Amino acid sequence: MNFSGGRGLMKKKIVQPTLFEDCNCEIETPIKDLKHRKSRYSNLMKEIETSYDNIYEVDTSNLSFSNTKYNYVDLFAGCGGLSLGIKQAGFNKLVDVEILDHAMDTLKYNFPESHHYFGDIKDFNPKEYTNGNDVHLVVGGPPCQGFSVAGKRNPKDIRNQLFREYQRVVEELNPYFFILENVPGILTLDNSNFYKEIVEGFKELGYEVSVRILEVADYGVPQLRTRAIFIGNRFGLRNPYPKKQLNPEHYKSIDESISDLEDKQMDSSINHVWTKHSKKFEERIAQVGPGESLYETFADAYKRQRVGHPSMTIKENHGGTHLHYSLNRCISAREMARLQTFPDEFIFQGTHKQAFIQVGNAVPVLLAKNVGLAVMKAIQDYEKNGK
Repeated sequence: MNFSGGRGLMKKKIVQPTLFEDCNCEIETPIKDLKHRKSRYSNLMKEIETSYDNIYEVDTSNLSFSNTKYNYVDLFAGCGGLSLGIKQAGFNKLVDVEILDHAMDTLKYNFPESHHYFGDIKDFNPKEYTNGNDVHLVVGGPPCQGFSVAGKRNPKDIRNQLFREYQRVVEELNPYFFILENVPGILTLDNSNFYKEIVEGFKELGYEVSVRILEVADYGVPQLRTRAIFIGNRFGLRNPYPKKQLNPEHYKSIDESISDLEDKQMDSSINHVWTKHSKKFEERIAQVGPGESLYETFADAYKRQRVGHPSMTIKENHGGTHLHYSLNRCISAREMARLQTFPDEFIFQGTHKQAFIQVGNAVPVLLAKNVGLAVMKAIQDYEKNGK
């Protein structure tokens, strides 16, 4: 396969590696180490699944809800990946909360029907923005820098304490359910004491709590990315999670999602922009094979993607996003958005670098939708059956 994208730069013969089924991690490593990458969380996933007997699975593959009466609030909303998925599941958004200006601009542009709180969540008065409406669901993902294995994992990081603000809002609004999303590293921080503190905090509020680690590719997202999903309800019921939909051999591939953009020129109106490089740097990129990085010491950036396989975990990486599988450039913000399952009409505000940051930090929309559908089904079943 020629990875020059018609530019004649590729000299290195590339042999396509196989996809190990056990590929699941937030930290990227060379393709030869994919099997090892799974082991980082495979044992934890099994341990978590056997730790909770208060969960059940919902087949969300054919579920659809619209024009419902159920409302939600989104905390630490970012650019709105979680918001959009929950909205697609049939919930009505009352308000989102975000502190980054460019992300807030994106929220305002794409969710004009809801209220928006721009500022520190510590100053957020939820009842002021919900206007007396019932809140059935609170969702959100507190900043994960202190939890991720990509960071220093400092249990005293002030960002780690923002989950208390999440719990404050849950306490004030008393929703039927909450969904809290984060990186799996939150479960092992400080010898798992931090995670246990989160669970106990929600239990003290009267919520039945559970957590599972989900692989987003299992739900049709063309990307390998694991997320920890906390769900809680105030009725003492078991918590619903979406049933796995795809096996690794049927995962959606990166080229299925973005191949139609290969010949499209830069277009800032749809966020189809990428980092520009010199001719010499492009020649260096041309030598990078699938699953390999341009750098040894900065190996998590400038990694060549692989045809026929899901994308590696999408990140911003200071402009050094993943390399296109066949072109000698980084993937664009729009291509990143496709891999996070944002629709093309969802436009990110700010500079192209700010768009990279927003997309890289987002929750994949399709994962959020499936989690939201499972919770929606549980709420409707509860109200229908009275239990």
